[in-house]
Amino acid sequence: MNLDLKQMSREDKLRAMHSLWEDLARDDDSIESPAWHEQALRETEQRVEAEAEHGRDWEEAKKDLRKRMA
Repeated sequence: MNLDLKQMSREDKLRAMHSLWEDLARDDDSIESPAWHEQALRETEQRVEAEAEHGRDWEEAKKDLRKRMA
């Protein structure tokens, strides 16, 4: 299947992306994380513990993302 992305509205693109993500997530137990992923998570955890990086409330982050997409 080949989608003509230039002809799709932003809403159609987001809907397609959501459908793809939901389909991929159905098999998430069978997908192995890449080797670098564990190291990246450790590094992030260390930065958070050192207070060099801060987490964000997920609801707040979603609101900000929605504002950017509007």
